[in-house]
Amino acid sequence: MYEQTVVLVKPDGYAKKVVGNVIGRFEAAGLDLIALKMVRLTQPVLDRWYAHHKDKPFFPDLSAQMMATPVVAMVVGGEGALGKVFAICGPTDPAEALPGTIRRDFGESKPKNVVHRSDSAEAARKEIGLLFAPEELFSPAR
Repeated sequence: MYEQTVVLVKPDGYAKKVVGNVIGRFEAAGLDLIALKMVRLTQPVLDRWYAHHKDKPFFPDLSAQMMATPVVAMVVGGEGALGKVFAICGPTDPAEALPGTIRRDFGESKPKNVVHRSDSAEAARKEIGLLFAPEELFSPAR
């Protein structure tokens, strides 16, 4: 099934200058780049994005980290894109990720793990709507 999902290169990934490497890994896996832009996240966007974390003690630090610099936001698509993106990124904790995954190769800790990825099709739809206007989404090149 063709799916679309969101990936953010977080401020720590932007600072490490691994944006091109991250994008290249998704393209090398055969995923389509549907949308791509740099954006500065705002507190209102993060309040909706991380609504499930809003009352947790780490939320203020998470918000501050995500607003520190622009993020590179992208929508990638393909057959089974959610599973492929998870496999390419690895689990949230870089210490638990396999070598060759983005988070293992470039991440430092759970908060500084280089990328965010949608964790479900429902989350992807919500995140796409928060960051991208319909006219910013393009059909895959064939």
